[in-house]
Amino acid sequence: MKNSFFCKNSSVYLYEGLPHKSKISSQILYGEKFKILLKNKNWLKIKTSFDGYIGYVKKINYVNEFKPTHKIKKIFATIYKKPNRNSKIKKKLSFCSFISVKKKEKKFYKFDNYWIKKKDVAPINKTENIFSKIKIFKSVKYKWGGISFKGIDCSALVQIFYKYNNKFCPRDTKDQIRFFKKAKNTKFFKKNDLIFWTGHVAVCISNKSLIHAYGPKKKVLIMPITETINRIEKTAKLSVKKISSIRY
Repeated sequence: MKNSFFCKNSSVYLYEGLPHKSKISSQILYGEKFKILLKNKNWLKIKTSFDGYIGYVKKINYVNEFKPTHKIKKIFATIYKKPNRNSKIKKKLSFCSFISVKKKEKKFYKFDNYWIKKKDVAPINKTENIFSKIKIFKSVKYKWGGISFKGIDCSALVQIFYKYNNKFCPRDTKDQIRFFKKAKNTKFFKKNDLIFWTGHVAVCISNKSLIHAYGPKKKVLIMPITETINRIEKTAKLSVKKISSIRY
């Protein structure tokens, strides 16, 4: 664990190159593990442990000793100074942030110097159907490189639920399309199917509807599958490239 560190910010954007010269490529959340590749007084070059994503961050707080015990299961969790509802602060933790619980008191858990409601978290090893919670992101704004309740992109909407369930999934669509196997039957859509276009992915929530972080509409939407395929073909000149069936 010599070069293993953990993020202590609610969220931090990851940049492709030096933060003042490049665009956002991803985001890391509270409790996320990473390695430091290069260090400067104004930035760090890091590699995330979950997916091996490399990028630059600025203004990040981190520690090198941390053992997560719980994860946020709501779209976001409110943080409190004390174990009561009247002591909440502005800081919020996004879905799939990791915390280390040190103390319990009635309806609250203590982690670091904060408190959080028990009902907002789940044990770190608890798993469920991969996309069972995906609708919590409905109407969250579209944000290129985002992976939180403040903004998320299409591939992050897929990856975050694999991460929540302790399963690997690549960060970017171009890598996801290679990672997931092609469905045996592509004539009919099923719940949990992934529909891939070049640079875009959506998740089927039934045989007729899908959910995706849709750039042109600037938010996460539930839309009819056929209508979406036709719209993307008409507006972006892109046809479906691959359909993958997910069974969990």
